[in-house]
Amino acid sequence: MAIPAILKLDAGGLPVGWINWQTAATLYARERVCWEAGQERFAIRGGVNALGVRSCFEIGSIIAVADRSRRFEKGVPLLNNRTLFQRDENLCLYCGNQFPTTQLTRDHVVPVSRGGANVWENCVTACRRCNQAKDDRTPEQAGMKLLAIPFTPNLAEYLILQNRRILADQMEFLRSFAQSGQRERASRRPS
Repeated sequence: MAIPAILKLDAGGLPVGWINWQTAATLYARERVCWEAGQERFAIRGGVNALGVRSCFEIGSIIAVADRSRRFEKGVPLLNNRTLFQRDENLCLYCGNQFPTTQLTRDHVVPVSRGGANVWENCVTACRRCNQAKDDRTPEQAGMKLLAIPFTPNLAEYLILQNRRILADQMEFLRSFAQSGQRERASRRPS
């Protein structure tokens, strides 16, 4: 069985990113792992020493590391089509139909040519037909209703979108952070 990605946290318990088991093993060897969370553990087997004993140690599925990870220092995850389509669950946010990723496009709610930015809050998933129908106009100008408000996923939501093989304990951990982000967005929505 292949070892899935390990969820890396900062020392305060905030999600930072996914790392492979080799990086996790190095962090353990350098004594950089502060604590672990989650129930899953993986045995890493090494070489055989002069006495004929094979080395073995375990790593956790969620580890907190004492380092200076600056990957999410600004708090805004990288926008790319894969995670945008996953955020919108492969739904065209104009017609409401679900499509395979090959039939989806990134649509700028306010077109870039009209000053719209290439940011999470201005980008939605659209099928090719709807994107072409909207053309270089806002949804209002095109007479098209936007079915959901675009948002920037928090770091936990982004990590969920990034990984296709999340273990149950990792998902439970990340969902607790994702739900707090959903509550925060809901409190900012106009009534």
